[in-house]
Amino acid sequence: MPKMDREFSAGGAVLRHAEGCWWVAAIEPQSSGERPARKKKPVLALPKGLVDRGERPEQTAVREVREETGVEAELIHKLKDVRYVYVRSWGDGQRVFKVVSFYLLLYREGQLGNIRPEMRVEVRQACWIALAEAPQALTHRGEREVAQLALDYVAAHPELALSVGPSPEGSTPGLGAKRRPSRT
Repeated sequence: MPKMDREFSAGGAVLRHAEGCWWVAAIEPQSSGERPARKKKPVLALPKGLVDRGERPEQTAVREVREETGVEAELIHKLKDVRYVYVRSWGDGQRVFKVVSFYLLLYREGQLGNIRPEMRVEVRQACWIALAEAPQALTHRGEREVAQLALDYVAAHPELALSVGPSPEGSTPGLGAKRRPSRT
């Protein structure tokens, strides 16, 4: 049996309290073209990426959130490690065992979707989705579980809503791009 490659990534559930509820930053990755027309709904995912050499997973989560969403966020708590196997659709077609460490982060500043041009090859768009809907709206099962853990965490820690200050525009932070899942 051929040896299976391993990858270690980290990502974040970035939360923002606005308009009386919690929102989570999600991304729609660029289509890789690997699944033609089979999937009608776009992929909705949490920001994540490979842990760079010399970097701790917590640092990766904060960096990936900044790169893929355009916002700065503060690390609060580790939520979960998601483990799965996938087959590379590029290069060697190797089976890969992957571990993604997900962290709860709180939005601090920045404009969602203000992504550097070189990141546009990875991310089509970023949007805020209601955290209460994220356990159903996110595409990948492990990330839906992460969203549920984030929802449970904020329910157990209502003081977090008080730690999110108003945006420079005024007392109600503007969310910019929002997406509510369709009911189809």
